[in-house]
Amino acid sequence: MPQPSTPQDSRQTVQALVRQAAARQAVGDFQGAIALYRRAFVIDPDEPNAMHLMGILARQMGEMDVALDLSGRAVAQMPESPVFLAARGATLAAAGMLEEAVEVLGRAVTKRPADAMSRRNLGQALCALGRVAEAMPHLREAVALMPNDPEAQLALAHGLREAGAPGAAEAARRALSAGGDVAAQARFLLASLGEGRAPAKPSAAYVRNLFDNYAPRFEAELTGALGYRTPEALAALLRGAGLEPRGELDVLDAGCGTGLSGQALRPWARHMTGVDLSPRMLDVARTRGVYETLEEAELVEFLAHHRGAYDLVAAADVLNYLGDLAPALNAMAAALRPGGHAAFSLETGLDAPYALGPGMRYRHDPAHVIALAEATRLGLVELEDVTLREERGVPVAGTLLVLRRN
Repeated sequence: MPQPSTPQDSRQTVQALVRQAAARQAVGDFQGAIALYRRAFVIDPDEPNAMHLMGILARQMGEMDVALDLSGRAVAQMPESPVFLAARGATLAAAGMLEEAVEVLGRAVTKRPADAMSRRNLGQALCALGRVAEAMPHLREAVALMPNDPEAQLALAHGLREAGAPGAAEAARRALSAGGDVAAQARFLLASLGEGRAPAKPSAAYVRNLFDNYAPRFEAELTGALGYRTPEALAALLRGAGLEPRGELDVLDAGCGTGLSGQALRPWARHMTGVDLSPRMLDVARTRGVYETLEEAELVEFLAHHRGAYDLVAAADVLNYLGDLAPALNAMAAALRPGGHAAFSLETGLDAPYALGPGMRYRHDPAHVIALAEATRLGLVELEDVTLREERGVPVAGTLLVLRRN
Protein backbone atom coordinates (compact mmCIF):
# COMPACT_ATOMS: atom_id res chain seq x y z
CA MET A 1 0.00 0.00 0.00
CA PRO A 2 1.57 3.34 -1.04
CA GLN A 3 2.55 5.70 1.76
CA PRO A 4 1.05 9.23 1.79
CA SER A 5 3.46 11.94 0.75
CA THR A 6 4.96 14.09 3.48
CA PRO A 7 5.78 17.82 3.50
CA GLN A 8 9.42 16.82 3.10
CA ASP A 9 8.55 14.79 -0.02
CA SER A 10 6.66 17.75 -1.49
CA ARG A 11 9.56 20.07 -0.72
CA GLN A 12 12.01 17.75 -2.45
CA THR A 13 9.71 17.50 -5.47
CA VAL A 14 9.46 21.28 -5.73
CA GLN A 15 13.23 21.67 -5.44
CA ALA A 16 13.76 19.08 -8.17
CA LEU A 17 11.27 20.85 -10.46
CA VAL A 18 12.97 24.23 -9.87
CA ARG A 19 16.41 22.74 -10.63
CA GLN A 20 15.10 21.21 -13.86
CA ALA A 21 13.39 24.46 -14.82
CA ALA A 22 16.54 26.49 -14.16
CA ALA A 23 18.54 24.10 -16.36
CA ARG A 24 16.01 24.55 -19.18
CA GLN A 25 16.11 28.32 -18.69
CA ALA A 26 19.91 28.35 -18.85
CA VAL A 27 19.91 26.76 -22.33
CA GLY A 28 17.14 29.00 -23.67
CA ASP A 29 14.24 26.53 -23.44
CA PHE A 30 11.93 29.12 -21.92
CA GLN A 31 8.68 27.29 -22.59
CA GLY A 32 10.01 24.11 -21.05
CA ALA A 33 11.17 26.08 -18.02
CA ILE A 34 7.79 27.79 -17.64
CA ALA A 35 5.98 24.45 -17.67
CA LEU A 36 8.22 23.14 -14.88
CA TYR A 37 7.91 26.29 -12.77
CA ARG A 38 4.13 26.06 -13.06
CA ARG A 39 4.23 22.47 -11.83
CA ALA A 40 6.26 23.66 -8.85
CA PHE A 41 3.72 26.42 -8.12
CA VAL A 42 0.88 23.86 -8.08
CA ILE A 43 2.61 22.18 -5.14
CA ASP A 44 3.84 25.38 -3.45
CA PRO A 45 2.40 28.67 -4.80
CA ASP A 46 4.84 30.67 -2.65
CA GLU A 47 8.10 28.89 -3.56
CA PRO A 48 10.56 31.82 -3.53
CA ASN A 49 13.25 30.39 -5.80
CA ALA A 50 10.67 29.57 -8.46
CA MET A 51 9.26 33.10 -8.24
CA HIS A 52 12.76 34.60 -8.43
CA LEU A 53 13.89 32.56 -11.44
CA MET A 54 10.62 32.79 -13.33
CA GLY A 55 10.69 36.55 -12.73
CA ILE A 56 14.08 36.73 -14.43
CA LEU A 57 12.72 34.63 -17.28
CA ALA A 58 9.72 36.94 -17.67
CA ARG A 59 12.08 39.94 -17.83
CA GLN A 60 14.13 38.19 -20.50
CA MET A 61 10.94 37.64 -22.50
CA GLY A 62 9.86 41.27 -22.12
CA GLU A 63 6.86 40.46 -19.92
CA MET A 64 7.56 43.25 -17.47
CA ASP A 65 4.29 43.14 -15.50
CA VAL A 66 4.85 39.47 -14.73
CA ALA A 67 8.51 40.07 -13.92
CA LEU A 68 7.67 42.90 -11.52
CA ASP A 69 5.03 40.82 -9.77
CA LEU A 70 7.21 37.73 -9.36
CA SER A 71 10.37 39.57 -8.31
CA GLY A 72 8.37 41.56 -5.76
CA ARG A 73 6.80 38.41 -4.32
CA ALA A 74 10.18 36.69 -4.13
CA VAL A 75 11.70 39.59 -2.17
CA ALA A 76 8.66 39.64 0.11
CA GLN A 77 9.37 35.99 0.92
CA MET A 78 13.11 36.53 1.48
CA PRO A 79 13.71 40.28 1.99
CA GLU A 80 17.34 39.86 3.06
CA SER A 81 18.44 37.80 0.05
CA PRO A 82 21.03 39.80 -1.95
CA VAL A 83 20.37 37.60 -4.99
CA PHE A 84 16.64 38.33 -4.92
CA LEU A 85 17.27 42.03 -4.28
CA ALA A 86 19.67 42.18 -7.24
CA ALA A 87 17.13 40.60 -9.58
CA ARG A 88 14.34 42.84 -8.27
CA GLY A 89 16.49 45.94 -8.77
CA ALA A 90 17.42 44.92 -12.31
CA THR A 91 13.75 44.36 -13.12
CA LEU A 92 12.72 47.74 -11.70
CA ALA A 93 15.45 49.42 -13.76
CA ALA A 94 14.39 47.59 -16.91
CA ALA A 95 10.81 48.76 -16.30
CA GLY A 96 11.95 52.38 -15.98
CA MET A 97 11.17 52.56 -12.25
CA LEU A 98 14.55 54.09 -11.55
CA GLU A 99 14.08 55.60 -8.10
CA GLU A 100 12.81 52.26 -6.79
CA ALA A 101 15.61 50.45 -8.62
CA VAL A 102 18.26 52.60 -6.98
CA GLU A 103 16.87 51.89 -3.52
CA VAL A 104 16.70 48.11 -4.04
CA LEU A 105 20.05 47.85 -5.84
CA GLY A 106 21.63 49.90 -3.07
CA ARG A 107 20.42 47.30 -0.57
CA ALA A 108 21.74 44.49 -2.76
CA VAL A 109 25.18 46.10 -3.03
CA THR A 110 25.33 46.77 0.71
CA LYS A 111 24.69 43.10 1.40
CA ARG A 112 27.00 41.85 -1.35
CA PRO A 113 29.63 44.51 -2.21
CA ALA A 114 31.39 42.30 -4.78
CA ASP A 115 28.24 41.93 -6.95
CA ALA A 116 29.65 43.55 -10.07
CA MET A 117 26.45 43.36 -12.11
CA SER A 118 24.41 45.07 -9.42
CA ARG A 119 27.12 47.73 -9.14
CA ARG A 120 26.84 48.34 -12.87
CA ASN A 121 23.04 48.35 -12.81
CA LEU A 122 23.03 50.77 -9.88
CA GLY A 123 25.49 53.08 -11.61
CA GLN A 124 23.48 53.08 -14.82
CA ALA A 125 20.22 53.80 -12.97
CA LEU A 126 21.84 56.70 -11.13
CA CYS A 127 23.20 58.07 -14.42
CA ALA A 128 19.76 57.79 -15.99
CA LEU A 129 18.42 59.88 -13.10
CA GLY A 130 21.12 62.49 -13.68
CA ARG A 131 22.93 61.58 -10.43
CA VAL A 132 26.26 61.03 -12.16
CA ALA A 133 28.53 61.84 -9.21
CA GLU A 134 26.80 59.14 -7.14
CA ALA A 135 27.02 56.69 -10.03
CA MET A 136 30.74 56.91 -10.69
CA PRO A 137 32.04 54.92 -7.67
CA HIS A 138 29.72 52.04 -8.55
CA LEU A 139 30.65 52.07 -12.24
CA ARG A 140 34.36 52.15 -11.38
CA GLU A 141 33.94 49.31 -8.90
CA ALA A 142 32.00 47.24 -11.47
CA VAL A 143 34.94 47.54 -13.86
CA ALA A 144 37.44 46.71 -11.10
CA LEU A 145 35.44 43.56 -10.33
CA MET A 146 34.87 42.64 -14.01
CA PRO A 147 37.75 44.22 -15.98
CA ASN A 148 37.08 42.08 -19.04
CA ASP A 149 33.35 42.72 -19.21
CA PRO A 150 32.62 45.00 -22.18
CA GLU A 151 29.21 46.10 -20.88
CA ALA A 152 30.78 47.30 -17.62
CA GLN A 153 33.43 49.17 -19.62
CA LEU A 154 30.77 50.77 -21.84
CA ALA A 155 28.69 51.82 -18.81
CA LEU A 156 31.80 53.40 -17.28
CA ALA A 157 32.60 55.16 -20.56
CA HIS A 158 29.13 56.72 -20.68
CA GLY A 159 29.36 57.73 -17.04
CA LEU A 160 32.74 59.41 -17.58
CA ARG A 161 31.38 61.26 -20.60
CA GLU A 162 28.35 62.44 -18.63
CA ALA A 163 30.63 63.57 -15.80
CA GLY A 164 32.98 65.38 -18.17
CA ALA A 165 35.83 63.34 -16.71
CA PRO A 166 38.85 61.93 -18.55
CA GLY A 167 39.01 58.29 -19.55
CA ALA A 168 35.73 57.90 -21.46
CA ALA A 169 37.47 57.10 -24.74
CA GLU A 170 39.81 54.59 -23.09
CA ALA A 171 36.90 52.73 -21.50
CA ALA A 172 34.97 52.78 -24.79
CA ARG A 173 37.97 51.30 -26.62
CA ARG A 174 38.07 48.46 -24.09
CA ALA A 175 34.38 47.80 -24.76
CA LEU A 176 35.11 47.28 -28.46
CA SER A 177 36.34 43.76 -27.71
CA ALA A 178 32.78 42.53 -27.34
CA GLY A 179 31.60 42.72 -30.92
CA GLY A 180 27.90 43.01 -31.69
CA ASP A 181 25.75 45.83 -30.37
CA VAL A 182 28.10 46.69 -27.48
CA ALA A 183 30.94 47.32 -29.94
CA ALA A 184 28.63 49.36 -32.19
CA GLN A 185 27.63 51.53 -29.23
CA ALA A 186 31.28 51.91 -28.22
CA ARG A 187 32.21 53.06 -31.74
CA PHE A 188 29.32 55.52 -31.67
CA LEU A 189 30.52 56.95 -28.36
CA LEU A 190 34.10 57.18 -29.67
CA ALA A 191 32.90 59.05 -32.75
CA SER A 192 31.15 61.57 -30.50
CA LEU A 193 34.47 62.04 -28.71
CA GLY A 194 36.26 62.71 -32.00
CA GLU A 195 37.70 59.23 -32.60
CA GLY A 196 36.63 57.58 -35.82
CA ARG A 197 34.01 58.34 -38.43
CA ALA A 198 30.41 58.93 -37.35
CA PRO A 199 28.01 56.22 -38.57
CA ALA A 200 25.10 57.22 -40.80
CA LYS A 201 22.81 56.57 -37.83
CA PRO A 202 22.92 54.91 -34.41
CA SER A 203 21.32 51.53 -33.86
CA ALA A 204 17.60 51.49 -33.12
CA ALA A 205 18.37 49.65 -29.88
CA TYR A 206 20.66 52.47 -28.75
CA VAL A 207 18.02 55.14 -29.39
CA ARG A 208 15.27 53.07 -27.76
CA ASN A 209 17.34 52.41 -24.64
CA LEU A 210 18.48 56.04 -24.47
CA PHE A 211 14.94 57.39 -24.39
CA ASP A 212 13.47 54.59 -22.31
CA ASN A 213 16.00 55.51 -19.61
CA TYR A 214 15.47 59.24 -20.15
CA ALA A 215 11.66 59.10 -20.02
CA PRO A 216 11.25 59.58 -16.22
CA ARG A 217 13.15 62.91 -16.23
CA PHE A 218 12.74 63.94 -19.88
CA GLU A 219 10.32 66.84 -19.58
CA ALA A 220 11.53 68.25 -16.28
CA GLU A 221 15.12 68.36 -17.49
CA LEU A 222 14.43 69.59 -21.03
CA THR A 223 11.96 72.33 -20.24
CA GLY A 224 13.57 73.30 -16.94
CA ALA A 225 17.33 72.98 -16.70
CA LEU A 226 17.93 72.93 -20.47
CA GLY A 227 15.45 75.62 -21.49
CA TYR A 228 13.97 73.54 -24.33
CA ARG A 229 11.32 75.36 -26.38
CA THR A 230 11.64 73.79 -29.84
CA PRO A 231 7.99 72.62 -30.23
CA GLU A 232 6.65 76.10 -29.56
CA ALA A 233 9.22 77.69 -31.87
CA LEU A 234 8.38 75.22 -34.65
CA ALA A 235 4.66 75.97 -34.23
CA ALA A 236 5.38 79.69 -34.50
CA LEU A 237 7.37 79.11 -37.69
CA LEU A 238 4.46 77.19 -39.21
CA ARG A 239 2.25 80.22 -38.60
CA GLY A 240 4.93 82.42 -40.12
CA ALA A 241 4.90 80.20 -43.20
CA GLY A 242 1.19 80.94 -43.63
CA LEU A 243 -0.04 77.59 -42.33
CA GLU A 244 -2.90 78.57 -40.06
CA PRO A 245 -4.00 76.24 -37.23
CA ARG A 246 -7.56 75.41 -38.29
CA GLY A 247 -7.72 71.81 -37.08
CA GLU A 248 -8.06 70.47 -40.62
CA LEU A 249 -4.86 68.45 -41.19
CA ASP A 250 -3.74 64.87 -40.78
CA VAL A 251 -0.58 65.40 -38.72
CA LEU A 252 2.29 63.05 -37.95
CA ASP A 253 4.38 63.93 -34.91
CA ALA A 254 7.54 62.03 -35.86
CA GLY A 255 9.59 61.05 -32.83
CA CYS A 256 6.81 62.30 -30.58
CA GLY A 257 8.52 61.44 -27.30
CA THR A 258 6.36 62.31 -24.31
CA GLY A 259 4.05 64.47 -26.40
CA LEU A 260 5.47 67.95 -25.83
CA SER A 261 5.53 68.50 -29.59
CA GLY A 262 2.04 67.01 -29.95
CA GLN A 263 0.62 69.65 -27.64
CA ALA A 264 2.17 72.40 -29.75
CA LEU A 265 0.95 70.85 -33.02
CA ARG A 266 -2.55 69.92 -31.90
CA PRO A 267 -4.23 73.14 -33.19
CA TRP A 268 -3.39 72.07 -36.78
CA ALA A 269 -4.74 68.52 -36.46
CA ARG A 270 -8.04 66.88 -37.19
CA HIS A 271 -6.18 63.59 -36.64
CA MET A 272 -2.88 63.42 -34.80
CA THR A 273 -0.55 60.42 -35.03
CA GLY A 274 2.55 60.06 -32.90
CA VAL A 275 5.37 57.62 -33.63
CA ASP A 276 8.39 56.87 -31.45
CA LEU A 277 10.86 54.06 -30.80
CA SER A 278 10.61 54.30 -27.02
CA PRO A 279 7.65 52.53 -25.39
CA ARG A 280 8.18 54.43 -22.15
CA MET A 281 8.04 57.77 -23.93
CA LEU A 282 4.82 56.61 -25.60
CA ASP A 283 3.37 55.65 -22.21
CA VAL A 284 3.79 59.27 -21.10
CA ALA A 285 2.48 60.65 -24.42
CA ARG A 286 -0.64 58.49 -24.07
CA THR A 287 -1.60 60.29 -20.87
CA ARG A 288 -1.79 63.68 -22.64
CA GLY A 289 -4.85 62.79 -24.70
CA VAL A 290 -3.68 64.79 -27.74
CA TYR A 291 -3.14 61.84 -30.12
CA GLU A 292 -5.74 59.73 -31.89
CA THR A 293 -3.03 57.18 -32.74
CA LEU A 294 0.31 56.29 -31.15
CA GLU A 295 2.71 53.81 -32.77
CA GLU A 296 5.98 52.26 -31.60
CA ALA A 297 8.16 52.11 -34.71
CA GLU A 298 11.36 53.26 -36.36
CA LEU A 299 10.66 56.55 -38.10
CA VAL A 300 11.84 55.87 -41.66
CA GLU A 301 10.20 52.44 -41.75
CA PHE A 302 6.95 53.91 -40.46
CA LEU A 303 6.94 56.69 -43.06
CA ALA A 304 7.66 54.20 -45.84
CA HIS A 305 4.49 52.30 -44.94
CA HIS A 306 2.30 55.43 -44.92
CA ARG A 307 2.70 56.92 -48.37
CA GLY A 308 0.54 59.97 -49.05
CA ALA A 309 -1.07 59.75 -45.61
CA TYR A 310 -0.30 63.15 -44.07
CA ASP A 311 -0.73 66.87 -44.63
CA LEU A 312 1.95 67.77 -42.08
CA VAL A 313 4.95 65.78 -40.85
CA ALA A 314 6.77 67.44 -37.95
CA ALA A 315 9.95 66.34 -36.20
CA ALA A 316 11.07 68.41 -33.22
CA ASP A 317 14.50 67.45 -31.87
CA VAL A 318 14.44 64.17 -33.81
CA LEU A 319 16.66 64.42 -36.89
CA ASN A 320 19.66 65.17 -34.68
CA TYR A 321 19.57 61.46 -33.82
CA LEU A 322 20.17 60.58 -37.48
CA GLY A 323 23.30 61.29 -39.50
CA ASP A 324 22.53 60.83 -43.17
CA LEU A 325 19.15 62.52 -43.64
CA ALA A 326 18.55 61.42 -47.22
CA PRO A 327 16.46 58.34 -46.24
CA ALA A 328 14.38 60.34 -43.74
CA LEU A 329 13.71 63.20 -46.15
CA ASN A 330 12.79 60.81 -48.95
CA ALA A 331 10.40 59.02 -46.61
CA MET A 332 8.88 62.31 -45.40
CA ALA A 333 8.26 63.46 -48.96
CA ALA A 334 6.62 60.13 -49.82
CA ALA A 335 4.40 60.24 -46.72
CA LEU A 336 3.12 63.75 -47.54
CA ARG A 337 0.24 64.54 -49.84
CA PRO A 338 0.93 67.06 -52.63
CA GLY A 339 0.98 70.50 -51.05
CA GLY A 340 1.70 69.06 -47.62
CA HIS A 341 4.39 70.39 -45.34
CA ALA A 342 7.37 69.04 -43.42
CA ALA A 343 8.61 70.99 -40.40
CA PHE A 344 11.64 70.03 -38.35
CA SER A 345 14.59 71.19 -36.28
CA LEU A 346 18.30 70.60 -36.79
CA GLU A 347 21.30 71.11 -34.58
CA THR A 348 23.37 73.40 -36.78
CA GLY A 349 26.71 72.30 -38.15
CA LEU A 350 28.85 73.73 -40.92
CA ASP A 351 31.32 72.54 -43.55
CA ALA A 352 30.23 68.88 -43.43
CA PRO A 353 26.89 67.23 -44.31
CA TYR A 354 26.73 65.87 -40.77
CA ALA A 355 28.97 65.35 -37.77
CA LEU A 356 28.50 63.71 -34.38
CA GLY A 357 28.79 66.20 -31.54
CA PRO A 358 30.01 65.63 -27.97
CA GLY A 359 26.40 65.38 -26.80
CA MET A 360 26.08 62.23 -28.97
CA ARG A 361 23.67 64.01 -31.33
CA TYR A 362 24.25 64.83 -34.96
CA ARG A 363 24.80 68.33 -36.29
CA HIS A 364 23.76 69.10 -39.87
CA ASP A 365 24.71 71.74 -42.39
CA PRO A 366 21.38 73.42 -43.29
CA ALA A 367 22.49 74.12 -46.88
CA HIS A 368 23.19 70.42 -47.42
CA VAL A 369 19.84 69.46 -45.88
CA ILE A 370 17.99 71.91 -48.13
CA ALA A 371 19.72 70.44 -51.19
CA LEU A 372 18.74 66.92 -50.09
CA ALA A 373 15.17 68.05 -49.52
CA GLU A 374 14.86 69.70 -52.91
CA ALA A 375 15.96 66.46 -54.54
CA THR A 376 12.93 64.79 -52.94
CA ARG A 377 10.45 67.48 -54.12
CA LEU A 378 10.46 69.31 -50.77
CA GLY A 379 10.91 73.03 -51.38
CA LEU A 380 12.00 75.47 -48.67
CA VAL A 381 9.26 77.77 -47.35
CA GLU A 382 10.72 79.16 -44.11
CA LEU A 383 14.03 78.93 -42.21
CA GLU A 384 14.98 80.36 -38.84
CA ASP A 385 18.16 80.20 -36.78
CA VAL A 386 17.40 79.57 -33.10
CA THR A 387 18.83 78.35 -29.82
CA LEU A 388 17.38 74.89 -29.22
CA ARG A 389 18.47 74.36 -25.61
CA GLU A 390 21.44 74.71 -23.33
CA GLU A 391 24.02 72.01 -22.77
CA ARG A 392 26.33 72.38 -19.77
CA GLY A 393 25.47 76.05 -19.75
CA VAL A 394 26.29 76.60 -23.44
CA PRO A 395 23.55 77.47 -25.99
CA VAL A 396 22.97 74.82 -28.65
CA ALA A 397 22.64 76.45 -32.08
CA GLY A 398 19.76 75.17 -34.18
CA THR A 399 17.88 75.69 -37.41
CA LEU A 400 14.14 75.35 -37.91
CA LEU A 401 12.79 74.61 -41.39
CA VAL A 402 9.39 74.39 -43.03
CA LEU A 403 9.27 72.74 -46.46
CA ARG A 404 6.43 72.14 -48.90
CA ARG A 405 5.83 69.01 -50.95
CA ASN A 406 5.58 69.95 -54.63
